[in-house]
Amino acid sequence: MLRLSKLSDYGTVIMAHMARDPARLYSASEIAAALGVGLATVTKLLKMFLREGLLVSQRGVHGGYALARAPTSISLAQIIDAVEGPLGMTECCVTAGLCGQEPGCAVRGNWQRINRVIRDALEGVSLAEFAQPEFVPIDVAAIRSRHPMETLTCQAKQ
Repeated sequence: MLRLSKLSDYGTVIMAHMARDPARLYSASEIAAALGVGLATVTKLLKMFLREGLLVSQRGVHGGYALARAPTSISLAQIIDAVEGPLGMTECCVTAGLCGQEPGCAVRGNWQRINRVIRDALEGVSLAEFAQPEFVPIDVAAIRSRHPMETLTCQAKQ
């Protein structure tokens, strides 16, 4: 199963939170309280984003962290890269020469192609887009078709 680490997931949540008011300065404790994420985790992620140039910081009583650029110019791929390092479905998608099977591997090119597609998809989603809640209508008919017995039971009770 392909899955982002919990740290990357929290990182996207933090950055989306900040993108909703991008001109504002945020303290680590304020973000932690607003999102219900541990202060140590928030602090760790803010430092990662600062180091990668996604955030800027201001010291002092009224200091904090802010986005370094407009949310429209920060991609989801950049956020994930800041936490995880370069995206790679397999080792050879990131750095050549790490796998002993690489010289004769028949599927390396396919993994690299898949890696590019996923990378392009993440590059194509800006933080501004990601920060917006998305309304997804529920397809009740599809749910009923997956659970026909439950539907019949619910109808019989009515």
